[in-house]
Amino acid sequence: MTIKAVTTPVIALDVMGGDAGLADVMAAAEVASERYPKLAFRLHGPETLIRAELARCPRLAATAEVVHTDDVVLGTDKPSQALRRSRTSSMGMAIQSVKDGKAHAAVSAGNTGALMAMALFALRTMPGIDRPALAALLPTLKNDSVVLDLGANTECDAENLVQFAVMGAAFARTVLGLERPRVALLNIGEEALKGTDEIRDAAALLRGATLPMRFEGFVEGDKIGQGNVDVIVTDGFSGNIALKTAEGTGKLVTGLLAQAFRSSWLTQLGYLLSRGALRALRAHLDPNAHNGAVFLGLNGIVVKSHGSANIRGIANAIGVAHDLIADSVGARISEDLANFRAHRPELPKAEVAAS
Repeated sequence: MTIKAVTTPVIALDVMGGDAGLADVMAAAEVASERYPKLAFRLHGPETLIRAELARCPRLAATAEVVHTDDVVLGTDKPSQALRRSRTSSMGMAIQSVKDGKAHAAVSAGNTGALMAMALFALRTMPGIDRPALAALLPTLKNDSVVLDLGANTECDAENLVQFAVMGAAFARTVLGLERPRVALLNIGEEALKGTDEIRDAAALLRGATLPMRFEGFVEGDKIGQGNVDVIVTDGFSGNIALKTAEGTGKLVTGLLAQAFRSSWLTQLGYLLSRGALRALRAHLDPNAHNGAVFLGLNGIVVKSHGSANIRGIANAIGVAHDLIADSVGARISEDLANFRAHRPELPKAEVAAS
């Protein structure tokens, strides 16, 4: 299969989403324009405010097209409410730009549930994909790991988990630059008999599959941070808990360190001696360094920036969209799924009888 490269990637940017505000979102697009000179943008939001900010963003102004709307999806809006305004809101219009072929990807820091609902309604799932999955990068002791699903699907069967594994591996090959990512299923133990029927059946299918990945079996929650696997696959309920727990643990560690270093003059001296290492730790755990979750499995690329991301974080989310466009991640997923279906392994009789 020949994958055609995109020479001028176009990003449809919802400039109204998230906590940062229009000015910071556009400043992030300016940073991304400097990193990726071939990028072009469709900016969805109030035209008067956008054009005022473009005067401060010369690189962005040179390539940007402004699409006016005053309608914005709020963080408190229910997905059903947002869907009714999909043709008029900045978020919905950005996704529509992808559907109409006017942009290669949409990026928003807005309401996650609304973005998921709008993206699924407008773009639908790719052939061979039953449900989309939300994937993101998580810092580990070694390199970043891809985790999915992070909340789009609370319950999943074996077929869903296999599809997530295929999509997650394609995402890791693109964003992490890995030829054969190591893939594992999140489970309550590493033994073959642990876990639900769905997890065990998915493992049996992945063990026998011929795919551009290395299936490593199961990984437990306390092993996620070790970085011994590149892609961690789970249902959205467990994945969201794992992500929030990891984020909370990172804040706990940095908070405890801050308290400890303020406790006496000796610990303050220790802080002065270890400032370099602490800065490195803070940078490694900074969510802005790993910003940019992706709804994989749709007929188009939609990237979710964290609502509280700063300029650097939003620019990184735009960078994720750029990389997925450049590497034609959708075509890679389709190719891997077709290969899996053509050489689909049979479940061992024990697994079939148990399920």
